[in-house]
Parts: sequence; structure tokens; C-alpha cells
Amino acid sequence: MEERYIVTADFGSYKTALAVAKVGGGYNQVLYFREFPSVGVTHGVIKNPLRTSEVLKAAIADAENELGIKITQIVVNYPRIGLKQEIATGEMKRTDESTCISMEEVEYIKSEALNSYPLDDEQNEVIYGAVPQSFATDDSMGLREEDIVGMTSSLIEGIFKVFVGKKKGLSTIDNALNKAGVGLARMYFSPEAVADVVLTAEEKENGVALLEIGGNVSSVTIYEGGILRYYFAIPYGGVNVTADIRRECGFNDTLAENIKLGYGVCMPEKLQSLTDKILRISNDQGGNYQDIPVKYLSEIITCRMKEIIDALLFKIQESNYADRLSAGVVLTGGTAGLGNCTGLIKAMSGYNVRVGYPRLKDISPNDFRAILDPGSAATVGMLYRACSDVINCTKEYVPAPGFKQPEPEPEPVEDAPASAIVDELMGNAAPANQETKPEEEPDLKDTVFDPDAGRTAEPKKPQKQGWLGTKVTILTKKIADTTGRLFGEMD
Repeated sequence: MEERYIVTADFGSYKTALAVAKVGGGYNQVLYFREFPSVGVTHGVIKNPLRTSEVLKAAIADAENELGIKITQIVVNYPRIGLKQEIATGEMKRTDESTCISMEEVEYIKSEALNSYPLDDEQNEVIYGAVPQSFATDDSMGLREEDIVGMTSSLIEGIFKVFVGKKKGLSTIDNALNKAGVGLARMYFSPEAVADVVLTAEEKENGVALLEIGGNVSSVTIYEGGILRYYFAIPYGGVNVTADIRRECGFNDTLAENIKLGYGVCMPEKLQSLTDKILRISNDQGGNYQDIPVKYLSEIITCRMKEIIDALLFKIQESNYADRLSAGVVLTGGTAGLGNCTGLIKAMSGYNVRVGYPRLKDISPNDFRAILDPGSAATVGMLYRACSDVINCTKEYVPAPGFKQPEPEPEPVEDAPASAIVDELMGNAAPANQETKPEEEPDLKDTVFDPDAGRTAEPKKPQKQGWLGTKVTILTKKIADTTGRLFGEMD
């Protein structure tokens, strides 16, 4: 198979993730993955194409310079919020009922159902896609797509779930891509793409609710019988939790986000003996500090998370599939790493709950461990789907500006004077008196605990602006020891 490159962009409310994978040649691998702060994106929808394009352009330039490629197209997802789901039907009478039903006939019924579906507002609405629910023949009903192909019948009927969204959500994506100098390669329906890499085939078959709690959008996707049955999204997520911490404690957004990621946990009643511990937030510049009880921080987080989970559980009940979820709930998205979030969902719903980590399947992640976090499920889903399509998002190999090709070995020179060869070698050699700077030992005093990894992360240098230049300590204990107990004592 000829080698090709797949480039995906996930426009989140909090971050924009760009990934590049090389497919073909017997080995598929992720070559690039980096996240950039989102600008001009609200609730997963691009509101300011110009500002979003500036972030995308910088991300593309960074990838091109690092990999030495020229990116011409991008794979993206449809907007996740503001969708309506309707039912459309289609049928076809066959002239020769003795012949087997083909996939082309099934696709024809699907296209007829979509073309004939009446939109309430054709000027502002568009059909994002349709998912087959069931098919029927002369003497059978409730057939799947793979079941009806190969059967014989004089009539084929199909029922489809149609997802309707705003045209403006698509036009702003096109606008941002055009301003960034790239085209649109493919657009995928995010709930299906995420489910491909997070859910197992058994879970889809037995009934499962996929809760994706992101930065500013949370959604519920229900599969049963191997088919997507229901989807709904709400405009709330981890950003709202951060905002609550900022307002209650008087921090800025960056500090509130870091405290949430490092020490955030749900269900304060599960803290046991650590309920009396206190986080001391100190300012490196002025020597000021603020004390925050761990229990109080947990109460702030739990209140908002209960609201978000309540809304998603209500939608599960509304779907009429609440009693058919034998596989329970799978939690993914950037907020899935919040301490004891699965325990809170289980206590509120009674379902078995697990965290859904994306699986790259036939693609090697190389050293990009962050792409295997729940918050990167949308990116992995796009990569997986794009591998099955014939997509090449780059031109023929063209070194980008600033990319340095490795210098080739010098060819031997015949009959060259010995002095010339010596001069050439000496000119390429490094100065003999050049000193090698020894590596500095890392300063562990500002280490931030990473609950997902189960170990301390790399030290982070404090910023120098207001509350950004801060240190967090837990009174009476060292950070790593106390936070380890904080997450270790919870069920």
C-alpha cells in the first residue's frame, strides 16, 4: 500500500488538538500530536473563524516544520451540540424478487429517505447524517443492514435515525480552514467516531451508554443491538467546574484549572481521614497564601458534576433505553480523569461504570502517550475512521521552510591533496575546547501530582504573573505523599 498522511484537527472549547499519522508501507504510526489553547470556539462550535484559523495555522506550521511535509487537507468532526434527531423512512419496490438484495439497493433507500425528509428550516438546517435502525422485507421485520443484504424480496423498507444540525456550524468550519490555507478532507460524526475506539463490540451489542464529558460540551450516546440508537449533548463540562473553583476561591482560570487537575476529586464523604487536610496556595512573589480545605474543594466540584451527570441520566431515561443497558456506562472525555467521577456516576445511576480509554488499534502511538488519554478520544476516532478511507492530507514530500534535511556523507575525493582533506575535516569538526554543559537536576519541590499516571509528573516551573506564580502544599504532609493517599483511600 502506498504511504499517505492523515491529518486531524479536533476543535474543542478548551483546546485544539492536531494529529498527523502515516498510513501504509506495512506500518501505521502517529508522527505528531500536540494540543493548543482554543480561541474562537464555544461549546465545540467555531464562533470566530478568523481567530480559530490563526491557532490552526500555527499548529499546521509547527507540524510541517517538525515533519517536513506540506499539509493541504484536514479531517474534522461535525459540531456535537444543537443537533435534532428525527426518524426518516424509505422504501423500494424491486422488479425481480428472485435476485439477492445488494448493498447498492440499501444505500439507495438511505439516500431516498434523506432526500425526501422535510427540514423545518431548509435555509438554516442541514442533515449531518443518518444511521440505519432496521429494515423489513415481504416477510421479515427488524433486520439489520448486514442481514438484509443477500435476502430476496419484492419490497425493501428502511427506518433511519436522522441527525439535523445548523448550516452555520459547517460554514464556520469551512471558513476557518480556508483562512488557514487548507481544505476539508473528511467530516465525521463524533459520537460514532469516539464509540469506534472506546466501546467494545460486546458493549455495543448488549446495550451501553457512552458519557463523554469534555471541556464545555457533555453528551450521551446509546448503543443497543450494535446500532447507535440515541444521542444528545448539553453545553456544560469541565470548564464549568473550573469556573466554580475560580469564583469560590478567587483564583484565575489557569490556577483553578491546575488545582482541579492536580487535586480535584468527587464525593467528599469518600475522603475519610483526609477531610481535615488543607491546600495552601502561596504566591512566590509577595509571600501571600490562601488555605483551602480539601473537603471544601471536593464539595465545589461534586455540586457541579452532580448537575451535569443528572442531566445526562435524565436523557438516558428519556431515550427509553435505560432498562436495556446491560453493559452499563462508559465514561470518556477530558473530565473523565477527575478523581472518583466513576464512583459518583455509579452512586447516582446504579449502573456499572468504567473509564473509556481510546484504542489506536492498528496505529502505533509512538511516544505520544497523551493521545491515549480519554480527552483525546475524538482525535483517535477520526484517525481510525480516516485509515479506512482513501485520504491523503499532504502533497508530495516537500520540505517545509525551516526543515533541515540531514547532511549526506561526503563522497570520497580521488587524487585530492592530503592538506585539502585535512582542512575539510577540521572545518567540519567541533571546536576541541567546547565545554559540554552538564544536565541540571530537576527541582522536585514544585512537582504536580498526576492522578491518572499514579506517579508525580515532570516538574512545572511557576509562572510570573499574579496567582500564576504559585506553589500548592498540603499542610502537615508532603504533596506527593498526601495526594497519593487522597486518591488511594477512595473506593
